[in-house]
Amino acid sequence: MRPPMLTARSLTKHFGAAPALDGVDFGVGPGESVAVTGPSGSGKSTLLHCLAGIMRPDAGEVRLFDERIDTLSERRRSHLRRTRFAFLFQFGQLLPELPAEENVALPLMLGGKARRAALEPARAELRRLGLEGKEDRRPGELSGGEAQRVALARALVVRPAVVFADEPTGALDQATGDQVMGVLLDTVAGLDAALVVVTHDPRIAARCTRTIEIRDGRLSGTPRPGGERTESDGFAEAGRPADAPGAGLPKRQPAPGAAPHSGAGPYGHESVAEVWR
Repeated sequence: MRPPMLTARSLTKHFGAAPALDGVDFGVGPGESVAVTGPSGSGKSTLLHCLAGIMRPDAGEVRLFDERIDTLSERRRSHLRRTRFAFLFQFGQLLPELPAEENVALPLMLGGKARRAALEPARAELRRLGLEGKEDRRPGELSGGEAQRVALARALVVRPAVVFADEPTGALDQATGDQVMGVLLDTVAGLDAALVVVTHDPRIAARCTRTIEIRDGRLSGTPRPGGERTESDGFAEAGRPADAPGAGLPKRQPAPGAAPHSGAGPYGHESVAEVWR
């Protein structure tokens, strides 16, 4: 088994007196896809936020390869989110005023690339995902499946080490969702990247390399095909974040003592651009 590229050790996060995560150990390796499942409010999105460097844990550590990321400054964590991580959301979170090619090029431009230089790989990614001829279409002119493929192209254009997906097929019909998930899994495997996907859909979880479930205060995992449970399966304490379908994203101003839940944009930001800011 190849060593994990993203690891968490003794990860703890509280909202008020309630622990959302309590001593979680987690790991995901290159080419591996891990589905995070569990009931609403179990801490799935909190785990995703901490792993992605959007939320700081109260204790424990998160490492990408040998670099500890939970102690980095906000500026360095933002740079990491733009260059090594990618994000795919339930509703795509495309900017409605931008054409598809500029939505895909957005993380590259925010990372300092000139518009023309960023559009070239963006167009190539759209072609690779079967969207040639749709480059100038705005999100409102695309079908649900096309819009989610644009969002997938935006996630993958940076050639990330880790892709974080929060209910990526939740807003799609079954056939379109299966198609998008197949493209996501194939592409992540082709990049030798890692995928962490929060899902309520057992069919999506079954397509991943491994499934872990947060329930009754513990994070448990299914064994790899033909193998034993992995050390990274770990344990977690159930928390209070609202992980309902289409939610699970922290508000900018949660009520005192309450855990974050769905906000105006991805991970509680006003626009997707702020994830990479």
